[in-house]
Amino acid sequence: MEGIRILLVDDEEDFRTTLANRLKKRKLEVMDVEDGYKAVEAVRSKAIDVAVVDVKMAGMDGLETLKQIKQIDPRIEVIMLTGHASVESGIEGMRLGAFDYLMKPCDINELILKIEDAYQRKLVQEKS
Repeated sequence: MEGIRILLVDDEEDFRTTLANRLKKRKLEVMDVEDGYKAVEAVRSKAIDVAVVDVKMAGMDGLETLKQIKQIDPRIEVIMLTGHASVESGIEGMRLGAFDYLMKPCDINELILKIEDAYQRKLVQEKS
């Protein structure tokens, strides 16, 4: 789906930039930032449809970033990326309002499907 506005939040620069480039090649609009603080600034200043947020980050972690994003705009769907076999963090994210979670490193096609599903849910919520 072209034109979905994605916010990618991950403190691992190589992973973040590689993933951002792969998503851009699929015609998604991607803004990538390295921490939760910049993610919150981005959500306040730009229209975002779906945020893809790493759970483990220095400073503001992914769960706190999720909470802040949802406080600013509850319609933004958030997909949590979790590594270190921390499924508990992914489940906690869902409890806090995340759309879903994926284990890192994730399959790009699986991530795209989750992004599309999250975007569809956002559109449904905006209509009701």
